[in-house]
Parts: sequence; structure tokens; C-alpha cells
Amino acid sequence: MATGTEPTGTAPRGGGVRAPGRAAIAAPHLRTDRWWLAPAATAAGLLAFVVYSTWRAFANTHYYAAPYVSPFYSPCLAENCRTMRAGPNADVFGSWWGISPAIIILIFPLGFRLTCYYYRKAYYRGFWASPPACAVAEPHGKYTGETRFPLILQNIHRYFFYAAIPVAGVLTYDTVLAFRDEHYAWGHMGLGSLVFLVNIVLIWAYTVSCHSCRHIVGGKLKHFSRHPVRYRAWQFVGRLNARHMQLAWASLLSVALADFYVYLVASGVFDDPRFF
Repeated sequence: MATGTEPTGTAPRGGGVRAPGRAAIAAPHLRTDRWWLAPAATAAGLLAFVVYSTWRAFANTHYYAAPYVSPFYSPCLAENCRTMRAGPNADVFGSWWGISPAIIILIFPLGFRLTCYYYRKAYYRGFWASPPACAVAEPHGKYTGETRFPLILQNIHRYFFYAAIPVAGVLTYDTVLAFRDEHYAWGHMGLGSLVFLVNIVLIWAYTVSCHSCRHIVGGKLKHFSRHPVRYRAWQFVGRLNARHMQLAWASLLSVALADFYVYLVASGVFDDPRFF
């Protein structure tokens, strides 16, 4: 019986979905909606962040305005860091490190996001069209997935998760320090304090909603009834994990806004408004 998928003389041939033995559909896809909007918006958003973060990481200036330090530069591990009173300074890298100290620390949060399960889907679709959308064939002749170099390195995501935890801890410390004034006196709150507070909440929500965290908390348990505390923690992480995509974008935006706020204050565009 004819099914409409038999090979025809006019059907395109090649690799992937065009390989012999696959359904011989000449059209690249049968979708009639604007399926390209989602991958295009994703690519634009990620590209904007890459451009902005690259500029700020190599700028090596306007990243500290007491009591605020940019999350791109924290913790500051080089000798050429700005002096921050009670701040995240650690002279791990000596005077030989001449470029921006942000390059040292950004590898960990960026590596965590780069290997994140959601971000993989986002930039695979947005930049590599692998595939660009559901029910739209990818243009590549063959697909090896994450079994070969360099994509096999995506499997180290769980180790970047371990590195992201202490970085988030340092940013939490920075948020506590943000409740001081420019003279380092405690008991004050400015607009920047709220910016940092919102940012760290989103950073932690995104971090603990990670699939690796969910697996660590309860993924290996065979009997939840014997581990009630871990089971409740697994449920909590699972609820956050259902919003992992939204938290990924929200935290990406908040960390960029926190850095930009410090840049505006440090460069003298405006003074940090104080509530008390």
C-alpha cells in the first residue's frame, strides 16, 4: 500500500534525513508557523551577552565602586586587582598576570553555563541549527552528538557545577558587603544593594535547579522512604528544575545588569541612590 513516503526520482539525496531509506519528502519542513523566531531570538540574546561580557572582561576598569564589586571580577585573584576593603581579594596570581583579572574567574561560571543542558539546546539550535526547531531538519549531513571532540567535553558539566558553588558563595558574600555605604559603614542600603540581592537569588536558583544538582541530591536513591530529607530536597530541586530555562535567562540578565550597574557607578555616570 502506498504511504506517500516511497522514494521518488525528484527527491533530494544526501546524508542525515536525506539519506537513502528515509522518508522521501522534498520540502525542507512542513511547518507553516514562524518557527525561526525562537532560535533567532535565542541566538541574538546569547550573542549580545557574549559581546557585552567580552568587553567588560577585557576592560579591566570600572569594576569596583565601594561597596559594590562586579560579579564578573569576583573573586579577584590577581595582584593587579583594585583594593577592596574586606572584599574578595586574594593575591593568588602574582605580578606576572598582566591582563584583566576577570579572565581568571569567569572560566568557571561561563563553563558551567556553556555545558548546561538547557544552554546546549539553546545554542545548538540558535547557532548550529542542530536542529533549528522541532520538525525542522538540520542541514548537517551527519550527526555524532557529543561523542567526539570537542562536544564530548560537554560531559564535564557536573565538575563545573562543583566549581560554580563556591563562586556563588563568594557572590553571596559580596551581596552581604553591599549593605554598607561608600565609607564601609554597615546598616545601609542603596539601589545597588537591591540589584545585588536580586542577582544572587537568581544565581542560586539557577545553580541549584541544575540537572546535576538534582542528580546529586537524590538521583542515586533507590528508596526515597529511607531518606526523607534528601527526598524533600530532591522534590524542591525538581520544582526548580522545571523552570530551569526561565532561571537561566533571568540569571544571565541579572548578572549582566549587576555588572553594568557597578560600571555606571564606578565611571561616575550617577551616584548610587541610598534608601537609608
